[in-house]
Amino acid sequence: MIKIKTYLLPAFLLLLSSYFHSAKAQRASDGKTSLSEKQKAVVLSAAFTAKGDLLKLKQALNKGLDAGLTVNEIKEVLVHTYAYCGFPRSIQGLNTLMATLEERKSKGVNDNFGREATPLSNDTNKYETGWKNLAKLGGRPTNGPIEKPTSGYGAFSPEIDRFLKEHLFADLFSRDVLTFAERELVTVSVLTALGAGVEPMLGSHLGLAMKQGFTTNQLEEVLTTIGNSVSKTDADRARIVLSEVQSRN
Repeated sequence: MIKIKTYLLPAFLLLLSSYFHSAKAQRASDGKTSLSEKQKAVVLSAAFTAKGDLLKLKQALNKGLDAGLTVNEIKEVLVHTYAYCGFPRSIQGLNTLMATLEERKSKGVNDNFGREATPLSNDTNKYETGWKNLAKLGGRPTNGPIEKPTSGYGAFSPEIDRFLKEHLFADLFSRDVLTFAERELVTVSVLTALGAGVEPMLGSHLGLAMKQGFTTNQLEEVLTTIGNSVSKTDADRARIVLSEVQSRN
């Protein structure tokens, strides 16, 4: 057994602590827990669309295509953003994607369009489908009774509850080009880029992203990516929200 002199013990413990902290940090940053290049491209594409920064969006789209995202996956990202930052931003994002594809094609790059979304059947009960998709997102059972809100904004405005369930969570979330996790990645990125005033919704979707398997380290990386390339102020504000979500989980 190694004997350590008493006066060296504090230094030894400090060194040991530093070693384990370093090892933990290394595990947290390895490929199994960090964002992929595709995911980073999704984050930046969504955030720049929300900001309306089309020049930087073009760069992010190119990086995403080069990383292996299909055209339909990127198109789905841009379509999904409209639910959180509106049609004007989303459509400008789509126009930028079209121009980017034409430019790449002129340079001899033939991008993979990928698979199309599976359409919902005509007899789909969209409210029920949306309710179940939302339950799945939150990790709740889907076999219970379908109940409509009795309080909050959903009760005050049944129309918005119906639009959310039937359109956002049925029409959009049922489009299987993107997974639920990927859609939450888009949503968190858009809400972070929108900045002040959407903190409650951002907190809700950070929680849903965790339910879909994103780790705290990965979500912090989302914010770091946005902070480095889009807006440090917005990323710092989102970190406060993430900290609050962590404290509740």
